[in-house]
Amino acid sequence: MKSDNCRMRLGKRRPFIIGGAISTIISLMLLAWAKEIVGGFLGLFGADPESAGVKNSVLIFAVAFIYVLDFAINVIQAGIRAFMVDCTPTHQQESANAWMIRMSGIGNILGYLAGNVKLPDYLPFLGGTQFKVLCAIASFIMALTVAISCSSVHERDPTFDSPAEVQEGVLAFFKSLGRSVRKLPPQIRKVCEVQFFAWIGWFPFLFYITTYVGEIYVDPKLEANPNMTDAEIDQIWEEATIVGTRALLVFAITTFAASVVLPFIIPPTFEAPQHHGANTPRTPMTPMTPATPGSISGGSYFALKPEKSDPVAKSSAVSAYLDVLQIKSLTLRRSWIISHLSFAFLMVLTFFVKSTLTATILVALIGIPWTLTNWAPFALISSEISKREAIRRGLVRPATRDASLIAAGEDDGADQAGVVLGIHNVAIAAPQVIATLVSSIIFKWLQKPRGTPGDNSVAWVLRFGGCCALIAAYLTLGVKEEKDDPEFGSGRGRRNS
Repeated sequence: MKSDNCRMRLGKRRPFIIGGAISTIISLMLLAWAKEIVGGFLGLFGADPESAGVKNSVLIFAVAFIYVLDFAINVIQAGIRAFMVDCTPTHQQESANAWMIRMSGIGNILGYLAGNVKLPDYLPFLGGTQFKVLCAIASFIMALTVAISCSSVHERDPTFDSPAEVQEGVLAFFKSLGRSVRKLPPQIRKVCEVQFFAWIGWFPFLFYITTYVGEIYVDPKLEANPNMTDAEIDQIWEEATIVGTRALLVFAITTFAASVVLPFIIPPTFEAPQHHGANTPRTPMTPMTPATPGSISGGSYFALKPEKSDPVAKSSAVSAYLDVLQIKSLTLRRSWIISHLSFAFLMVLTFFVKSTLTATILVALIGIPWTLTNWAPFALISSEISKREAIRRGLVRPATRDASLIAAGEDDGADQAGVVLGIHNVAIAAPQVIATLVSSIIFKWLQKPRGTPGDNSVAWVLRFGGCCALIAAYLTLGVKEEKDDPEFGSGRGRRNS
């Protein structure tokens, strides 16, 4: 919401992206060097670095900056998502979100690979521990990529927008937030409802899948030697953690592969409108007068390019080739439903997994629905926001009363990118609390003492997540297909059906 009201010449989103990146980097470095910083500071007053008081102070310091880090990451993530919505035309929102997942997938793979290398042996000047070197590398890459994005992608100057809404105090902020929640566009509200239950299902997987794979590795060893010492149990759990981490590496590779392949199989919800006649090229952020009969149809501005013979011919050939790969009946919404059902089915398979190999294969397969979970809802929301912004700036003819209110600026701005993505973040984050509470109850009932074979409590937590995925699949049926949504009329690029 704050970024929506930002009127700095730097842009609406870039100040928050840069601020979030700086906060993330500072938090990472302070966490990496927490022991030295706190110990050195307290040492000035004569405290023993090895004393319980200093160790507890280090722990408190680290926990505090974990919360700061979590907040900073959310700021930069929301800023980047809104940045992408603002700077990408409607028919390219799905593609932009797909590219974001691909880049994230590459980062995950490199991160897991780096975690398996003894980095201090190669980069000792960055720190004496694996964590210090990883934090330093992550900070450098974040600074570099944020600098590239903010310098190469230009936002529309927000000083040309209408004056920002004045909010006086915290109470006014939350009142405005509550009003925005109540006035969310129906399509976005339905996506958020789906996300709420979907993420109750996903959090147990994200939290405990390494432990699940590790338990499958540990179980046969505990059965073979039920009288292990604590030191021996610690040793096999260290080995189990490595096995679980390798499974996550395979998961990251599968996720990346799916993010490359699926966008070619699933037809785009929006296509670039066909351009007839000579028109001045426009950018997605170029304002123009409301479309009138005989003028450029709303949304056509997205695809206007100077006509060139060879590039057009090449583009047509590529489009024809890619068209063969697409499954025409497989819309983004249907793919999202299938991903929920697939995740639920894969959770059922935990009843039959008995080896680390089959567990790793299972984790790898889950990378496919995970790709759609990170692509489909964001693409649907981004497209909805982009369409409404096009109406608001007179780029698309309103076809319904609600759309007319948007065009007239009387919709309370409840569909602005910052507001919507902030509410969507809440719909994703809130399930974490529910998932944690339910998981705690399951562990209390089913978890066996440490070192006891046959503990399948984690598997039941994962199965609970599969049940929530079924609810999400049912709710996804309420998300409209683009062809069923009359609000935006004919003035947009839409998929032929």
